[in-house]
Amino acid sequence: MTLLATIVLLGVLIFVHELGHFLAARSVGIRVERFSIGLGPRIFGFQRGDTEYVISAIPLGGYVKMGGMEDDVMEAIEGGAKEGEAEGPSVRVEGTAERPEEGDRTVPRAPRPDDFDSKSVLARAWVISAGVIMNMLFAFVAFTLVAAGWGQADFDTTRISQVRVELLPPGALALSEIPAGATLTRIGDREVELWSEVVGAIRESPDGAFTVAFADPAGEVSAVLNDEGERERVLAALDIWTEPVVRAVSPGTPADRAGIQNGDRILAVDGQPIDTWPELVSIVERSADVELELTIERAGGPLVRRVTPAGEEVVDPLTEEVRTLGRIGILGTTPTVYTPVPLPTAVRSGWDDTVAITGEILAFLRDLVTGRMSARNLGSIVTIGEMSGQAAAEGLPVYLSFMALFSVNLAILNLLPIPVLDGGHLLFLGIEAVRRRPLSIRQRMRWSQVGFVILIGIMVLALGNDFLRLFGR
Repeated sequence: MTLLATIVLLGVLIFVHELGHFLAARSVGIRVERFSIGLGPRIFGFQRGDTEYVISAIPLGGYVKMGGMEDDVMEAIEGGAKEGEAEGPSVRVEGTAERPEEGDRTVPRAPRPDDFDSKSVLARAWVISAGVIMNMLFAFVAFTLVAAGWGQADFDTTRISQVRVELLPPGALALSEIPAGATLTRIGDREVELWSEVVGAIRESPDGAFTVAFADPAGEVSAVLNDEGERERVLAALDIWTEPVVRAVSPGTPADRAGIQNGDRILAVDGQPIDTWPELVSIVERSADVELELTIERAGGPLVRRVTPAGEEVVDPLTEEVRTLGRIGILGTTPTVYTPVPLPTAVRSGWDDTVAITGEILAFLRDLVTGRMSARNLGSIVTIGEMSGQAAAEGLPVYLSFMALFSVNLAILNLLPIPVLDGGHLLFLGIEAVRRRPLSIRQRMRWSQVGFVILIGIMVLALGNDFLRLFGR
């Protein structure tokens, strides 16, 4: 399932991205000579009109070869690799009288009207950016489809496992009196039955005092909130009730090496009984590089497993401080229900989810560049495969949502101003627009080579992170 889920994920998103370039090129009259899904040697293909449609051997990218694009620069757009020989003459459009050097494959010829470089800067920018636009559009459509077809996913409970006192604002300290395991029934004047209703009631509560009623056992407390920040702190302090049952174990993680399996119930940590998932998370997070003894229940019998959480640097969303938290590589489960929504609500949900994911990815990149997030958090195709398999195992709506998330990730990464990526080529066009003439072919090729080295370096780093994780480093 993992292999199939990964192939489908990459195949669909690469196709969507390249389709954007293809359609945009055709829309402004640019000749498309090849549409390739995959890189490297051709496996299968057919010719229709001016365009050759091919499937290539390496399923980690793709490219659209447009008329007049010199081979090296064209292939750099999507990281494509030449197949051993030139596919035709290249074009010089700078208007120079430079003579080609011996062995130089770039032979001057007059540009055709349907060549890429014969179009305006604006038209070329549209073609280059269309792949990113299509990836963002795919994410929006996928999120909307999930909401329209299955409904909005929600946690089917209002029961809380604990209230983290250290996160509560001063005016809401009374919420710490809510006992573990209590079920929230009313917040202010709103009855609540799903977790999203709890979140909505708190975020939309007016400034000042409000009450929280709960059952099992029954009671009521009052709190005072004065701004949006205090409301978010209250939400962060309320841990939803989740059974301490392992839903998924990531390969190569401390939990995997310790022999923990899907379906295991965690009974105790170092002899301390565990009733909820947040209790387990709390202990693991504060135990980075400290060996823990887990008592688990499997097939009706108890087992003991020893595991040492690996430290991971994360940015606290409330305090914006960098903290080192323990991780063992397991996921828990919370009862989920899909609530049907009308189409306009589904569309709004698709838009909100796309915007939210975009913001999270941009924040991650910001923290990575500023050093607040460790580069060890980067993952390669190995991580993508693991996450694809886990998402597919949870059903089609979860898998579609993961595809949408990854599509946004692909779009944003392609916009980075690194030559060989779409963002790098948009940067070239921006320079051309300012200086009113393009960079020379040699300049573009040299910068593309630099960008290729940078990209390979990032890929090696990410792959190295995955291998270190798999081998317990």
